[in-house]
Amino acid sequence: MNADPLKLGRFTGQFHALLRIVTSLLFIEHGSIKLLGFPASPMPRPPLASLMGVAGGLELVGGLLVLLGLFTRPVAFLLSGQMAVAYWMAHAPQGPFPATNMGEPAVLFCFIFLYLAAAGSGPWALGSKAANP
Repeated sequence: MNADPLKLGRFTGQFHALLRIVTSLLFIEHGSIKLLGFPASPMPRPPLASLMGVAGGLELVGGLLVLLGLFTRPVAFLLSGQMAVAYWMAHAPQGPFPATNMGEPAVLFCFIFLYLAAAGSGPWALGSKAANP
């Protein structure tokens, strides 16, 4: 029996890159809401030196670096940690289950960025092939 009847395994690299690109675009949006007010949000913009301001900077700049495939491993590791801290500080005190404490996005971002920290950027990246096998 063929383990890959649709022969999708040949697209592993492209799926890896798509995961990196889509995740980064969604993450950048969180930073742009906080720092640039775009897309429009009822929440006021935080001061840059505040915890939310720093988080927005990491989301915007870190997300852009991962999107481009530059310094993917260290940046993704940093962003994974940021999302772990965000979950435990903002969501876990609201209850034990991510589905009810609204922490699902933080958990997903945390583990996707942890995967990218281990696996690198994959294809379609500006980083060198040696740094991103």
